[in-house]
Amino acid sequence: MKRCPACWLLVGLLALVVASFVSLDLQWSRFFSAEALRRMGRFLSELLAPSTDPRFLAKLLPATLETLAMSVVGTLLAAFFGLLLALPAARTHVDDPARGRSLTRLVLNALRSVPELMWAALLLISAGLGPMAGTLALALHTTGVLGRLFAEAIENAPDGPAFALRVRGVGEGRVLLYATLPQLLPQLVSYTLYRWENNIRAAAVLGVVGAGGLGQMLAFHLGLFQMPETSAVLAAMLLQVLAVDAASVTARWAMAR
Repeated sequence: MKRCPACWLLVGLLALVVASFVSLDLQWSRFFSAEALRRMGRFLSELLAPSTDPRFLAKLLPATLETLAMSVVGTLLAAFFGLLLALPAARTHVDDPARGRSLTRLVLNALRSVPELMWAALLLISAGLGPMAGTLALALHTTGVLGRLFAEAIENAPDGPAFALRVRGVGEGRVLLYATLPQLLPQLVSYTLYRWENNIRAAAVLGVVGAGGLGQMLAFHLGLFQMPETSAVLAAMLLQVLAVDAASVTARWAMAR
């Protein structure tokens, strides 16, 4: 054990897990009691019967499209501003002074450290209820995430083509445009598609705080214990996530060919 730091780390983690279970008031007997199982079964039976009322479905479709639009616009804005912030946040070569690197990375850390729900709650004060606040919340948080990923990709890019242009006296802007970005474009697109997958889920949840879309419908109908309507909203969320995942996988496959 003295010569095995990993063993001590494993023991510490196990002790932390045991202490966590001991400190929490987990009432497993109540959770698996006959009454609890009966209520859960009744809840699931009601939840597995989605509403097919045409009037309700006529409201569900616009909310689904609104959630999709929030995720698309939020991700596109984040990709644009994330790339703008990634450029000063990255050291492109050994002799690059990168004077704004620390400050820009601090901004990116601040943007992504605040969850989307918190951004939405803050923006609701200024933007009001509706998809505007949700879209901006997605854009702000995702800008911090994509900016950091883009900056790391730029710093780790192969420097051969860029070095060849620099020794010929080509300016840094043209080096970035003709050497660095063409190499990184598939990777940057892949990062953006991955964040779009995450944002479609986040956009569906942001409506819970009043940011529009499916989340707002979910909060309303679940609060009134209208299980058929709640089930239909959840089904729309699931189908939307599956469709976006399929589109993202297809796009990655097309880029890899």
